[in-house]
Amino acid sequence: MLTSTKEITFKQKFIERYSKLTDWEAFKQCSLTFLRRSIRVNTLKISIKELKERLEKNWTLEQIPWCKEGFWIEHAKKERRDIGNLIEHSLGYFYTQEAASMIPPIVLEPKPSEIVLDIAASPGSKTTQIAQYMQNKGILIANDYTYERMKPLSINLQRCGVTNAMITLMEGQWFRKAGIEFDKVLVDAPCSGTGTIRKSLKTIGIWNPDMVRRLSITQKQLIETGFNLLKQDGTLIYSTCSLEPEENEAVVDFLTNKYENAKLEEINLKLKRSPAILEFEGKRYNEEIKKCLRIWPQDNDTEGFFVTKIRKR
Repeated sequence: MLTSTKEITFKQKFIERYSKLTDWEAFKQCSLTFLRRSIRVNTLKISIKELKERLEKNWTLEQIPWCKEGFWIEHAKKERRDIGNLIEHSLGYFYTQEAASMIPPIVLEPKPSEIVLDIAASPGSKTTQIAQYMQNKGILIANDYTYERMKPLSINLQRCGVTNAMITLMEGQWFRKAGIEFDKVLVDAPCSGTGTIRKSLKTIGIWNPDMVRRLSITQKQLIETGFNLLKQDGTLIYSTCSLEPEENEAVVDFLTNKYENAKLEEINLKLKRSPAILEFEGKRYNEEIKKCLRIWPQDNDTEGFFVTKIRKR
């Protein structure tokens, strides 16, 4: 455990809400345990086999079932956790990335010949993953909206040897004026982060329903922008590390109700999943929402995550 559960105070409204959404005790217990470290091999610079040979002298690697480049990592003698200090990390041979966070680029399935947009790219975990699937070919636009967020994004793209990406600095909604059509768009939206309590306990303190509602407005703007930027038959991935229905199912419901040509597709991966929320606080969502991927921390011993795959028909 990170600490005694008696030392952590959850807001009563939070407890009431999450007791309705999931097994509260299982969620609380998992959220207050250490998150397993995980890495993604950067195949732009090294093969999976070569990196394993380098690391397995001192580290134990366990394959992440849904990502062939992904591994949970633990020091063989349990003496170290500072994988970011390894020379292989500095060389860009791997990216320290949470296991559930690897899912959106996998589901996006970017190809070398495509034009792809990552609309909220910083710090670059998913952007660099997309680039490696594109084999540094095609065009990848990595966007974010503040100068401060440009710094880690640009550093990580350079460290990982990404050469097919262009970095842009603007509000995601501005792309509608650019006149560009994309084959694939990733909207990994800014969110309340309630799936990330395991690595950020401050989330418990800052959570409030008003913040969730405000974020939902921005998320609806971003998902609509991303969808309108797609070519015909293009693919949009909408994802968050939030577990709030208002930031997830409600946002997807908004898009599918507004656009008849927004079609949800099944996501089939080797992992345990929980049912999507089809009704929340008196609001009933489109039945197609059940195709969304909702993962609670206790499902796979990861962060909580939400992923939706949408095709523009």
